[in-house]
Amino acid sequence: MAKTQEQSFPVIGMSCAACATSVESILEHTEGVEKAEVNFASNTVKVSYSGVSPETLKKALQDIGYDLDIESEDVHAASQEQAQKHYQELKRRTLFSALFSLPVFVIGMFFSDWSYGAYISALLALPVLFVWGRSFYVNAYKQARMGKANMDTLVALSTGIAFLFSLFNTLYPSFFESRGIAAHVYYEAAVVIITFISLGKTLEEKAKSGTTAALEKLMNLQVKQVFKIKDQGLEEVSIDAIQEGDLIRVQPGNRIPVDGQVKNGDSYVDESMLSGESTPVAKSSGDAVYSGTLNQKGSLDVLVKELGEATLLHKIIKAVRDAQGSKAPVQKQVDKIAAIFVPTILALALLTFGLWYFSCAEEAFSKALYTALAVLVIACPCALGLATPTAIMVGIGKGAEHNILIRDAQSLEIAREIDSLVLDKTGTITQGKAQVSEAHWQKSADGYLSLIASMEEHSEHPMATALLRYTRENGAKSADISAFESIQGKGISALHEGEKYHLGNAALVEQEGPEIDLGQYLKNFPEQEGKSRVYFFNPKTILAHFEVGDSLKEGSAEAIQALKEAGLELYIFSGDNESSTAHWAHQLGIENYRAGVLPQDKASELKKLQQEGKKVAMIGDGINDSQALAEADLSIAMGHGSDIAMDVAQMTLMSSDLRSIPKAFKLSHFILKGIRQNLFWAFIYNLIGIPIAAGILYPINGFLLDPMIAGAAMAFSSVSVVLNSLRLRRIRI
Repeated sequence: MAKTQEQSFPVIGMSCAACATSVESILEHTEGVEKAEVNFASNTVKVSYSGVSPETLKKALQDIGYDLDIESEDVHAASQEQAQKHYQELKRRTLFSALFSLPVFVIGMFFSDWSYGAYISALLALPVLFVWGRSFYVNAYKQARMGKANMDTLVALSTGIAFLFSLFNTLYPSFFESRGIAAHVYYEAAVVIITFISLGKTLEEKAKSGTTAALEKLMNLQVKQVFKIKDQGLEEVSIDAIQEGDLIRVQPGNRIPVDGQVKNGDSYVDESMLSGESTPVAKSSGDAVYSGTLNQKGSLDVLVKELGEATLLHKIIKAVRDAQGSKAPVQKQVDKIAAIFVPTILALALLTFGLWYFSCAEEAFSKALYTALAVLVIACPCALGLATPTAIMVGIGKGAEHNILIRDAQSLEIAREIDSLVLDKTGTITQGKAQVSEAHWQKSADGYLSLIASMEEHSEHPMATALLRYTRENGAKSADISAFESIQGKGISALHEGEKYHLGNAALVEQEGPEIDLGQYLKNFPEQEGKSRVYFFNPKTILAHFEVGDSLKEGSAEAIQALKEAGLELYIFSGDNESSTAHWAHQLGIENYRAGVLPQDKASELKKLQQEGKKVAMIGDGINDSQALAEADLSIAMGHGSDIAMDVAQMTLMSSDLRSIPKAFKLSHFILKGIRQNLFWAFIYNLIGIPIAAGILYPINGFLLDPMIAGAAMAFSSVSVVLNSLRLRRIRI
């Protein structure tokens, strides 16, 4: 029995969610394939198969007009390259379509009686429809072969029939004119529809490419070259040459390439990509280090424990990718409508033709063709194609005024259903950087500020930056010091004018201040929850202490209160310790919080909420939040945060002010309402116009709707959609 393999391949030729469904369906019905999962966001498919070759899978997709890249070793790099090529091709097609459509539109609108106008329009329309707009016809054909219909089907039918009818009237105008019917042409309607819909697809492809950019940035954290420690010294080698058990050296300023254990050296490592905490972590012999984290100060000799796909960084990359792919591609709202609308219009057009053709009316065939065409023309999907993008474009502009960036219409739909909101702590609710919040001097600060500044200039401790900033802001200059000493895990010491001074924690006070009664001092000045205390002292007395820690962002408390009043259930998920997380949760009145959670823990905790039936939004700002953001029903990133968090998120707050969040939910409500109104205007003309186009008034007053008037009605529905979208500019959020 053949062994089951699981492999991912880039897919070529997918242009919509329906295409993704078709690819998945064909592969799953191929003999030997157990399961196929398409990730439309990254244009890849993961296939579980046995007893069948990749060439067979490729052939199965080629038979229905798609293709499979089975040669590329780096699947995701290949899919990104393919997506970029597709986007550039769409841009080129849209540009040329617009350039050729403009003169056709001008001729049709203002020079319709020009004898050569129809011939020129026909020549210009040919490449617009069948060269730069050929994808609509190809995709419509693919859908037809699968027994389905979508937006492309409607575009292909309406523009194709309008063009063919216009071409017939251009070459044989006497056919209708001899029967007392004007031989109108509709080239401008056909090319304008192609151009507008192409523009919408181009904008959609650009937005979609952002999801792959997130993964690319994560993968850029992976180190390619490392320094291997050998008997004869250091040797720079490729990461591929490293094996488990090797010893490597990570120099200051470099990222750690593997998961491992420190054998020699002391340093501080920035692990914010994992924990979200801005304060670097002290590392010494025996401590664990992780791939992708940044070594800041000293050199570290690291024993290799995990490589490649086994590292924590790679697991984060895989989790983000899987989370994005696990969301089933949602069919666009217009595609859902088109699935019913297209066959209905076709049936009505055929019914109209048949009723007129078999009627006893004079010139029955001419009237049958005339009315059937009017039905198809008035059903042209220009307004349908504009309904969502115009409202989104106006909404994005409105959101930008309030520092809110919205990625797609799907996120707006979801925003209305959210009942639970998960917030990251550091950098989201709080400032995300250590600073001196309070300073208590037992003696005058004169002279001591400069001494503290000089000592901290030599320190590698993360809190040194906060104290140095505080002293400089209070006018400190420089003081002469000597015999500087860094005491690992406790603080620093130095001599100044023959006297020894110390800066550090309580353990350093007990070690270097034998005459100091620390217990009594703590009774007088209890340590503050959520803060770290730094003591400044000489061997006899404590001269001052500083409360160092994070602080709430301006507006955080106000925003939390507004969200609670809106009925949202709030949670805090933080990589920080229990006491710090509890401190901020209690201060803000948030009962539900999780402390010490790693990236995968955030995602799993969020999934638990979803399994309870909750619709969950997640707000975060760091790489460590990207997996949870990808899992959330609605993801919101803080604009000052990492690019990866912003790329994964469906909404981004371009400022760090949490008061934008209630505005984001309100804005989504208005934009979604505008989209639904647009869809109403896009169809109301069809609902009224189609029966008239079919000739329902003819038995009453002999009126038949001219296809040109039908085209004008279609155009007016587009104008109504645009005007309604522009109205959104005036809303207040």
